Amino acid sequence: MKSKLSTAQITKIALMIAFISVSSYIVIPLPFTTASITGQTLAVNLVALVLEPGEAFFTLVCYWLLGLVGAPVFAGGTSGPGKMFGPTGGYYIGFVIAAVAIAFLKGKKYNMVRYSLIAVLIGIPVIDGLGLIWMKFIGGMTWKAAFVGAVLPFIPLDIVKCIAAALLAKPIRSAFYALEGNTGEKLNATKSV
Repeated sequence: MKSKLSTAQITKIALMIAFISVSSYIVIPLPFTTASITGQTLAVNLVALVLEPGEAFFTLVCYWLLGLVGAPVFAGGTSGPGKMFGPTGGYYIGFVIAAVAIAFLKGKKYNMVRYSLIAVLIGIPVIDGLGLIWMKFIGGMTWKAAFVGAVLPFIPLDIVKCIAAALLAKPIRSAFYALEGNTGEKLNATKSV
């Protein structure tokens, strides 16, 4: 990313921060774990699939900072250091690493299959893996209990959210290219890797 952000980049980043923040309010609590099913993983994957790596990094760091200073943008409208560094804090670290990795690996041209595979094979292991490690050590859990509480119940819906993000990426990328004046960019879903 260039050292100076363009108006179009700032607009894209602001829209994606807002999307992650709103998605955080989609919460399905689970009775056996402190982690919940949320819309955040869909949003993080979408950030990664529509933005460049530097933009994705900046988006997630701004999201973190908003939550840390008290804006209700974390899961379920929570905020603050207690949430960020509590038992589910590993997911928030995973969001940043996964978003940058996916954004870097996705390629320049839209491809539904590649986008879905990268989100599933990179996003899920990074986000859930860091959630697992963090929950194990911060929560003082066994590896088995942490796996059941941080990974296992989330995998099926995470796969669905990765595919949904890949589907949504094409029209959103097209809108963002139009915003930047790059309407000539072809987003051909049939191009090969």
